[in-house]
Amino acid sequence: MPKHIYIVRHSKAEGQAPEAELTELGKQQSEALVNFFSERKIDRFVSSPFIRAVGTIKPLSDARNLPIDIDPRLAERMLSTTHMPDWKEKLKDTFDDVDLKFEGGESTREASTRAVAVIEEILEGDSENTVIVSHGGIIPLLINHYSRDEGFDRWRGLTNPDVYLLTAENGETTVERIWDQA
Repeated sequence: MPKHIYIVRHSKAEGQAPEAELTELGKQQSEALVNFFSERKIDRFVSSPFIRAVGTIKPLSDARNLPIDIDPRLAERMLSTTHMPDWKEKLKDTFDDVDLKFEGGESTREASTRAVAVIEEILEGDSENTVIVSHGGIIPLLINHYSRDEGFDRWRGLTNPDVYLLTAENGETTVERIWDQA
């Protein structure tokens, strides 16, 4: 029996801080996710603890009358705790060197390891159709792990929100972008 994990990037938010709320557009986008998933079976929701991630999936979890499990391993990746005007170049460098780490930040390997652990636990669990909600710094790492996609280019192509479907069956996994609302 195949397992499906819907990997959702949060809707448009007011900022990058953990407590950043969704914008009015982000709230509308979250409501659009209810319609987007209307014909899809869902057994479980797992979200980053960040307010924008939980807010993205709350309308859908309410509509399905299912709780949202919070998992801090899905939190946004910290590139550095110091201001870096050239942060996009530095981020690109971390995709090329997975162990590169800046002051106070996580390497690609570290961030990927924690996020992949969530996916692996879901795949080993009982739920057949799970929605996870995370961030632009984590989702490309997950996709790259399961599909060997180009991480930095994937990052540049993400939208708010965005949805990918990871399907696992008989030891094989596939990942495809299924969000067509961009």
